[in-house]
Amino acid sequence: MYAVIKTGGKQYKVAAGEKLKIEQIPADIGTEISINQVLAVGEGQSIRFGAPLVIGASVKATVVAQGRHHKLKIFKMRRRKHYQKRQGHRQNYTELSIDSIVC
Repeated sequence: MYAVIKTGGKQYKVAAGEKLKIEQIPADIGTEISINQVLAVGEGQSIRFGAPLVIGASVKATVVAQGRHHKLKIFKMRRRKHYQKRQGHRQNYTELSIDSIVC
């Protein structure tokens, strides 16, 4: 069984037993959270779509880690103008372990 969830402005396809890195949410490591914004639930050929959410569906997950992604290097340059700008960015994330999908 799988589900399509929405969190942090993004959509993810998840299944039980998977690990997933999402935008950072305020939760302690080891706590169990419930994600109620489920857009679709399916198994094999049978799929239930929500309009916009599937009523009564939720995904149970456990917080595994809080961390930061690798650094993205941003380099801007205008040729022949002596303009160069360097910038870096590291995005925070929360790693989840998907326990179960309730529909």
